[in-house]
Amino acid sequence: MTNPKTPRHVEIKDQDDHTAAEAEVTTDRGPEGTVRTSMHAKDAYVRTGHRARLVDAVMDLPEVQASDRVEAAIPYGDGESLERLRERTEDAQARAAGATTLLDANIPSSRSPACEEQAGNQAAGEQPTDDQSSA
Repeated sequence: MTNPKTPRHVEIKDQDDHTAAEAEVTTDRGPEGTVRTSMHAKDAYVRTGHRARLVDAVMDLPEVQASDRVEAAIPYGDGESLERLRERTEDAQARAAGATTLLDANIPSSRSPACEEQAGNQAAGEQPTDDQSSA
């Protein structure tokens, strides 16, 4: 893992290998802390999907996955990034701050509820099955 106080730069390239969107990511308190990110597209007319890919790239970083909260700054009106952040986080609260939208949210644990339920069943002695219709 990188030094938590060192910003991480993330870029999404377009089909011509030009930077389409980028983000700076910092974790001031290390694991289980708050990660801060500032995201923006290089051009107002970036192809649909690049902003969502940037959100995914940031949210998939190990230091982000190891954190509990995210504070994101995105350009006001960037609905694609805002929607994708809401999909990837829990209890998201967004507010306008001038030309920026600030989002505060919880980062869900990397284990899905289905995985946790299956792990709990296995711990109780149940075996996972693919076919639930036993005779």
